[in-house]
Amino acid sequence: MKRIAMIPARYAASRFPAKLMQDLQGKPVILRTYEATVNTQLFDDVFVVTDSDIIFNVIEAAGGKAIMSIKEHECGSDRIAEAIEHMDVDIIVNVQGDEPFTEKESLASVLEVFDNDPNKEIDLASLMVKITDWDEISNPNTVKVIVDNNNFALYFSRSPIPYPRAKDVESIYYKHKGIYAFRKRALMDFQRLPMLQLEATEKIEAIRYLEYGKKLKMVETSVLGIEIDTPEDLERAKKAWK
Repeated sequence: MKRIAMIPARYAASRFPAKLMQDLQGKPVILRTYEATVNTQLFDDVFVVTDSDIIFNVIEAAGGKAIMSIKEHECGSDRIAEAIEHMDVDIIVNVQGDEPFTEKESLASVLEVFDNDPNKEIDLASLMVKITDWDEISNPNTVKVIVDNNNFALYFSRSPIPYPRAKDVESIYYKHKGIYAFRKRALMDFQRLPMLQLEATEKIEAIRYLEYGKKLKMVETSVLGIEIDTPEDLERAKKAWK
């Protein structure tokens, strides 16, 4: 199977404008993420796909590979689908551009899902990590996921799920980490199918796959990493990088 990594990189960001171009110990965040993904040596190719000349030029100047989006896109899956439509690839991994601490273990674990799926029944795979801090659990910026007994996703939400009504039952919460691995067919279907009510309400693109009956396998990881969504996250990343 031919496997590539795609890093969608939008210049604008509502919470932290131009966050991907912020300096992280001498290099922009997006370049750090690109280099970390390449360094895993898991992929036949790695690309940044972007709407920004600034980001495109930074990646190209560093010897990397970048693709300019032709259309405007609301989410990373749409941006990647446009870029890979005519590529001869089997598995595409979406690495978030704001995760410069991307590491091999997590990416290898989502790729392994397809190695163990000879009948090609699984459409995509993603990561989840257990969280216990109630401030994070209740934070709408933290997307939570619940799964069945085989770790297939049942639902994603910005609300705490499950709701802890029974006080004598230990509730377990998982944060959804935005790394996806897709079969090409599933990604092209995503681009073609319209957004439905639940996705539109929660503003979580993963819900579209569930609403249309796709099988999404979740893989538990213990790697939290640092997603750079705010200036405070960037400061934490700088300290961690040292």
